[in-house]
Amino acid sequence: MSPVLIACILWVLAGVGVAMLPVRRQYTPGALLLLSGLGLIVWLGLTHGVLAGLAALAAFVSMMRNPIRYLWRRARGQRPELPG
Repeated sequence: MSPVLIACILWVLAGVGVAMLPVRRQYTPGALLLLSGLGLIVWLGLTHGVLAGLAALAAFVSMMRNPIRYLWRRARGQRPELPG
């Protein structure tokens, strides 16, 4: 098994662990997962091809849709509420 696939599996397990935390405690580890996920997608795409990278990007956007939506609204100057 390639190192990038092992890193992806560990990233998913870390995401499951963060999801079990109370919402107010998810922000910092969730932000780290958001940033590291983008790096993993690039690595996966470079290692296994564009289709694998696009599939990983689609899964990532699906999983992280609420944080991405929040960051998009903040970037547009809105003040969205945080859950919790």
